[in-house]
Amino acid sequence: MIALISNQGCSSRVIRSYVIRRARFTKGQRRAFAQGWEKYGLDMRSGLLNTELEFGRLAPLIVEIGFGMGDSLFEMAQKNPESHFIGIEVYAPGVGRLINRAYCAGLTNLRIYFSDAKDVLKNCIGPGSIDRLQLYFPDPWHKKKHHKRRLVQVEFVELVRSRLRLGGIFHMATDWKPYAEHILDVMNLSEGFENCGNGMGGYSSKPKYRPSTKFEERGRELGHGTWDLLFSRQI
Repeated sequence: MIALISNQGCSSRVIRSYVIRRARFTKGQRRAFAQGWEKYGLDMRSGLLNTELEFGRLAPLIVEIGFGMGDSLFEMAQKNPESHFIGIEVYAPGVGRLINRAYCAGLTNLRIYFSDAKDVLKNCIGPGSIDRLQLYFPDPWHKKKHHKRRLVQVEFVELVRSRLRLGGIFHMATDWKPYAEHILDVMNLSEGFENCGNGMGGYSSKPKYRPSTKFEERGRELGHGTWDLLFSRQI
């Protein structure tokens, strides 16, 4: 099952914004796939998702791309039961860990795609349906020759805009200043968004709803900064 799910929507001819890392599963992560995938997993091949049918009610929808090991997404879902959360990730141990935690906690407002984010947004998420799309600490692809792999590009931003409701938020965060500057440049070239920045060079203060990750805290101890960028869909 794991191998089948991890290949959903992938094509070697398409430039991807990530590299599939070699996955080493713990017993708990393997058990999570066996016990919890049917409850928490979503199959991209099922097509357009009906969130009201899937969750059993209407509620604000928050989608996170690349949740890593899932700690911050789990915390947000646990603290905000009034909202629906969908995580999209291609790193299998992270998916397994999040399913395991959600299963043990009995969360009912979280679902997971183990697929490429662009494919999920195009094929499974309806236009104007997302209240907030979160992209936290994506791979900045430091080398100039790899910049084309960066997820935040004008074409991707237009896809995001089409999936956000009017007034919906595209929230990005990075600890790499050149990537933050790249994001600002791309967003300034993209139509239909308003920067929610509060006068800090186009950047926003970290919202209270975004938990600090261990990765972020380690970086702060080393003197690294963090930049949050929030943009609201206007048209």
